[in-house]
Amino acid sequence: MNDERRDTTELLAVRGSHVLDVESGELSDRNVVVIRDSQVLSVEATVPAGARLIDLGDSILMPGLIDAHTHILLHGNKGAEEARYQLMEEYPAHRIAHAVQAMRIALDNGFTTIRDLGSEGVGYADVALRDAVAEGVIEGPRMLVAGPALSSTGTYPVQRYRPDWTFPAGVQVVDGADACRRAVREQISYGADWIKVYTNSGAGRQLNADGYIDSPPNWTAEELSAIVSEAHSRGTKVAAHATSDIGLDMALAAGVDSIEHGYSIRPAAARLMAERGVYLSPTMLAADYVIEHRARERGPIWQAIRDVQARTLRNCLDAGVKIAFGTDVGGFPWTEFNQVEEMPFLERIGMSAIDILRSATTVAAELLGLAGEVGTLKPGASADIIAVNGDPRSNLTRLASIDFVMRAGQVVRSPRAY
Repeated sequence: MNDERRDTTELLAVRGSHVLDVESGELSDRNVVVIRDSQVLSVEATVPAGARLIDLGDSILMPGLIDAHTHILLHGNKGAEEARYQLMEEYPAHRIAHAVQAMRIALDNGFTTIRDLGSEGVGYADVALRDAVAEGVIEGPRMLVAGPALSSTGTYPVQRYRPDWTFPAGVQVVDGADACRRAVREQISYGADWIKVYTNSGAGRQLNADGYIDSPPNWTAEELSAIVSEAHSRGTKVAAHATSDIGLDMALAAGVDSIEHGYSIRPAAARLMAERGVYLSPTMLAADYVIEHRARERGPIWQAIRDVQARTLRNCLDAGVKIAFGTDVGGFPWTEFNQVEEMPFLERIGMSAIDILRSATTVAAELLGLAGEVGTLKPGASADIIAVNGDPRSNLTRLASIDFVMRAGQVVRSPRAY
């Protein structure tokens, strides 16, 4: 890695063998990305006169990746014990130190933009870390953050401890429509980019007769509508953790912008999502990571999650739902898996390699309100570039071994100094 900060006004050229145009899905012979002021100026066939050259040889250049569902302030959440430790014992500063490490890992994995969905009991530490990156205090991906997620009384850890004791919660607990509106206003005032809401808890309690998941809701329709309408009135989008029929149905009725995890989505609900432009971030790697432990801890319904989630995602693909790449990393340790290991799960369900690459670039950028700014190498976009040894369209696992990452025109990972 080269930590030296370069003059962003200089003309810079990054050359590979080809540039992958994720929009068209084609490799371009215009293999030189020209950069000025941290933005892509053009994509050319030759190096412009006077440009400082970064020559990456046979590598294929493509836009930096986007992970639309992360938790930088978690470092594993397989079961109750890990959650209890991080919420109730681990010092907040220690969790922030882990978060700084996570941000570095995200960059090294080629993820130059992330949406972090819930600080999990550390207040607005994610807002502070986002701002520290923007100020150049620490290195990390561009971040959109949600602060503390919202849930209602008795629906999120920590639960079932002595009632005369008060414990920290992993969410902001609110009840009643007025309190919900007030919480949204407060979170936006403290700098949240998104509102994250838990519309149901866990994976549900039982399977319906046709094999989908049911569970109790976390809110009344009035409460959830208050959260979404208040956020939207202030230009802020809402992400809904929805892992059961009732959680999904209430989220869609309230008008949320994205469904997170979405373990249980019937064909009719998938069609409604597509019609309304509601995105899905499936997070299949994280589900696979926790299933066996949670089946032992919380019940056999977790054993059914793989099959239900696979059927759900096929329903969404058939309906034309927009899939935004998200891993829920932090739910599994940042140090244990590369985020791109989510991609083979999507491929096995039936997504093509180029659609998976789009889900982690252009589609995720649209969801984040950053279309044209990130997830592309078109003129005017941020100069976020990764270099891949070989064509990722034919083998997505090539993305697990990238060694060059540029964010906003700055080299943040490289085998040599430039």
